[in-house]
Amino acid sequence: MATFTLTINPNYVPSWTESWEALREFVQNVRSGQGRFTQTVTSPDGKRRKVSQGVFEFQRPNRFRFVYAKPFEQTIVSDGQKVWLHDPELNQVSVRRLSQALGATPAALLAGASLDQDFELAAQPARDGLEWAQATPRQRDGTIQTMRLGFRGKDLAALEILDHFGQRSVLQFPDFKANAVVPPEQFRFTPPPGADLIEQ
Repeated sequence: MATFTLTINPNYVPSWTESWEALREFVQNVRSGQGRFTQTVTSPDGKRRKVSQGVFEFQRPNRFRFVYAKPFEQTIVSDGQKVWLHDPELNQVSVRRLSQALGATPAALLAGASLDQDFELAAQPARDGLEWAQATPRQRDGTIQTMRLGFRGKDLAALEILDHFGQRSVLQFPDFKANAVVPPEQFRFTPPPGADLIEQ
C-alpha cells in the first residue's frame, strides 16, 4: 500500500491575507488619490436600488472632496478642520467640525490619519475578482456596521458599506489614481452667496 506524507509549510499564509496587506500598504503609501465613482445603495429587503455617480479626491490627513453629479448634485468637502456639505437644489450648506463628522466613516478609511485607532481590521476571502479587507468600527454607536475594501492588486477598486439598518452601499472606483497631485484649493470651500448656512 502506498504511503503519502503531507508536509505543511510553517510559513504558509493563505492568499486572501493579501487583502489585509493591500489595505495596510494603501494607508501607509497612498497619500492622495482621485478618480470617478459609482455608488449603488440597496435597501435592506434588496428590492430598491439608488445609483449615483461623481468624482472624488483626497489628501492625507483628513482632506477630501466628493462631488455627486447624478442623479442629484451634492458636494462634500473637508479642509482638515471642518466638513462642508452643499446641496444646490436646497441652496443649503451644512458645516460640522471634522472631529464630529469623520470618525469611523468611509472618508476616514480613504483620508484619515489613523486606521487602527478607529477600526478593527480583518482579511476576507477573494470574490468578484478582487481581494477584500474588512474594517469594523471600534465605536459601535455609529450608523456603520462594517466596511469592506476591494483591491485589484494594490489598486483600490471598491468600497462596500453595511449600516445597522441593513442598507448596503457599494462604491466602485473604475479609474482610481493613487498619489495623484491634487491642488490645495480643491479642499477649500466657500458657501455660495445667498445659501442657507447650518452649523452643527
